Amino acid sequence: VSIGGFDFHPAVITVPAGTTVSWTNNDIEQHTVTARDKSFNSDAINNEKTFTFTFSTAGSFDYFCQIHPHMVGTVVVTG
Repeated sequence: VSIGGFDFHPAVITVPAGTTVSWTNNDIEQHTVTARDKSFNSDAINNEKTFTFTFSTAGSFDYFCQIHPHMVGTVVVTG
């Protein structure tokens, strides 16, 4: 997932269980990737840095940036 223009691109992705998803910050500003259910949370991600998380269980995982809460996304994990 690319972070750019104060958005997550794409905002919604669908992956099978066991997939590792990477978010790369292409903005100058720092961002976080924080699950609403607290299942994952990055530290502040600097420009050109990446955060990864492996989704082991099926479900829908909404997330946002703690610094810029209008930035939202969803990872849909299939079984």
